[in-house]
Amino acid sequence: MNGVYAEAVGHLRPADGEAERGTIDRAVGLLAGRARCRVAEAHRHLLRTAGERHQAVAEVAASVLRLLDTADPAGLPESLPRMVDTALDGPGLAPPVAPFRRFEPWLAMVQRVLDVVPGMTAFLVPERDDRGALTDLIWAAASPEAVAVNGLRGSRLIGTRVSALPGVVGSERWTAYESVLDTGCPAEVTPFRVGDATFSVRAHRLGQGLVVNWIRQAGERPGAAERLAGTERLGNLGWGEWDLVSGEIYWSPQLYRIYERDPDLGPHSIEEGEAMAVADDHSLRVAALHAFQRQETIDITTRMRVGGRIKHLRTVADAVRDAAGNPLRVYGIVQDVTDSEAGARRLAEVERQLDEQRRTLDAEHKMAGELQRIILPLPDGPIELPGVKVAVRYLPAGQEGLVGGDWYHAAELRDGSVLLAIGDVAGHGTPAATTMAQLRHAVRALSVTTGDPGTLLGHLNQLVCDLERETPELSATAVIARFDPVRRELLWAQAGHPPPLLSRGGRTAPLRRPSGPLLGVVEDAAYPTARLDFHPGDLLLLYTDGLVEHRRRGLDDGLASVIAAVDDAVRASPEQPLGQVLSRLRQANPDDDTCILAVRPTTGATRDLRGYLNRG
Repeated sequence: MNGVYAEAVGHLRPADGEAERGTIDRAVGLLAGRARCRVAEAHRHLLRTAGERHQAVAEVAASVLRLLDTADPAGLPESLPRMVDTALDGPGLAPPVAPFRRFEPWLAMVQRVLDVVPGMTAFLVPERDDRGALTDLIWAAASPEAVAVNGLRGSRLIGTRVSALPGVVGSERWTAYESVLDTGCPAEVTPFRVGDATFSVRAHRLGQGLVVNWIRQAGERPGAAERLAGTERLGNLGWGEWDLVSGEIYWSPQLYRIYERDPDLGPHSIEEGEAMAVADDHSLRVAALHAFQRQETIDITTRMRVGGRIKHLRTVADAVRDAAGNPLRVYGIVQDVTDSEAGARRLAEVERQLDEQRRTLDAEHKMAGELQRIILPLPDGPIELPGVKVAVRYLPAGQEGLVGGDWYHAAELRDGSVLLAIGDVAGHGTPAATTMAQLRHAVRALSVTTGDPGTLLGHLNQLVCDLERETPELSATAVIARFDPVRRELLWAQAGHPPPLLSRGGRTAPLRRPSGPLLGVVEDAAYPTARLDFHPGDLLLLYTDGLVEHRRRGLDDGLASVIAAVDDAVRASPEQPLGQVLSRLRQANPDDDTCILAVRPTTGATRDLRGYLNRG
C-alpha cells in the first residue's frame, strides 16, 4: 500500500498547473463534504485510488467532480470508497438541477444563518459565459420562508436556475442583479406583481454571489386564512382540535407538514402517535396527562420519530369542559422546536468546516456582519404602532471584524397591544450573531401564544439554557415590554439587562427593575413584571449596555451622560423628541455595538426622523 501511495504522490509533481490543482482541491472538498469525513482523509483516499488504478490524480479528481458536483446527494452511496468507485466505474448521472459548488468553505455558514432568519431571503451564485457575461443565477442557499413561483420552498429551491422561473431574465430585476454583481453597490427594485401580491427586492453582493431579500408591500393585507398560514409558518407551528362528543379531529395544514403526513390520510390515530413517541419521554407524557386531568393547561416538549428522524415537538393544549369539569373538546398548538435544539450543533459543524478549509476567524466575522446588516436592516424612519411611535438606531462596534449580538423587536400583537423588546447576547462573531437571530425569531414566534413579558422571558431563558449545554458560558440579557394603548399602560420585565430610562416632566431617570437573572444562567427562573402608566409627553428609552458601559469609566458616569443627553433633547423638542434623542446619543464603548429603542405615546402629530438618524 505504501508503494501505491508513493506512486499517486508522484503523479502530483508534474500537475503544477492551476487548473489541475484546482480540480484536485475541489474534488477533495466535495468528497469530504458528501462522505462527512475529514479533508485529509478524503485527500489520502484520492491518492490511494489514483495509485491503484495507475491514473493521474487530476484524472481521478475530474471523474469524482463529474458525479459529485452535479448529482443528487440522496442518490449517492455514503461510504467514501464506494463513492469514488461509483464516480470511476458507474454510469453517468444526469444532473437533476444546475451544478454549483455546494461545499465552498463558507457556503454552509450562509445556509445556517438563513435557517434562523424570518422572511424570504436567498443566496444566488452567478453563471457566466466565456466572455464573462452573466447567463444565469443559481439558488445556493435559502431561508425556510423563501418560495418561488413554481411552488418550491426553502431548501427545495437549492440548485434551481433563475432562468427556469418565468419573468425574471431580461426584467428590471435581472438588470439590477447584473449591476450589483459588477459594481458591488446594493440595489432595490421598485415594486412588481407576482400573482396576487406585490413585492420589492433588495440585492447585495456577498463574495462572488448575491444576497437577495424579497419584501411584500406593507399596503397589501392578506386574508385571514393567509395570515393564519403565515403565522403558522413563521412560528413553525400547527394547531388541531378533537371533538370528544362527535369524535371528529381536525388538523391545520401546517400540522400535517410537521408530522410529514399526507392530509388525505387524515390525522394519525392514538396508536400511531404512541408508536412514534420516544420511549424515554414516557414519564413526561404521563405527567402531562395527570395535569390535564387536573384541568390544567398542558405545555410539554417531547421527541417524536417522524420521517426517519427525531423531532422535538412542543405541545400546548387545553380543553372546553362541561360544568362537572369533563372535557368536551380538546384544542392545542404543536410547534416544531427541533432547530432550536440542534442550533448549537449546527453552528459547531459550520465552525469545523471553516477550520478545515483554512478560513480565518476574521473572514468569518466579516461575512456574518454583512449578513447581519443585510438580513436585519434598520427601518428608514419611525415605526408607527397602535398608540406609540418607535424609533430605532444601531451603532456598530468600532472594529469592523467584531460582530455583536444586539437585537430588537417592535410589533403589534393580535389583540391590538404592542410588544417591544431589546436584548444582547454575550460575545462577538458567528455564535453571537446566530444566537441573536434565534432569540429574535423566538420572540416573534412565541408572541403568537402569549404576550406576557415575564412568560416570554421564561421561554427565552429555557432556550438559552438548552443552547448553553452545547455552547458553554453562553448568556444573554433582554427587556420585554407590552403596551396597552387603551389603558395607556406598560407591563415589562427584564433579564439582567440595564434598566429602561423614563423621561417625564423634563426629568429622566432609570426605572426600578423587577428581579430577573440573565438568560441561560438559572433554569426555570421566574421573571416578575412591573407596571407603568405611559401617557403623552412621556418618553421611554430601551438600550443595550454599549451605550453606558466603558472599561475606563464607571457605569454611573455613562448613565449620567445618557440622562443628560435625553434631558437636552426633550427640552429642545418637547413635542417630537425622538429624532433629537437619537441624534445626540453616542455609544460609550467603541468595542461593543449598541442598539437603542426610543418610544413615545402618539398624539397624532408625525415627523420624518431620517434626517436625525443619518447624522454622524
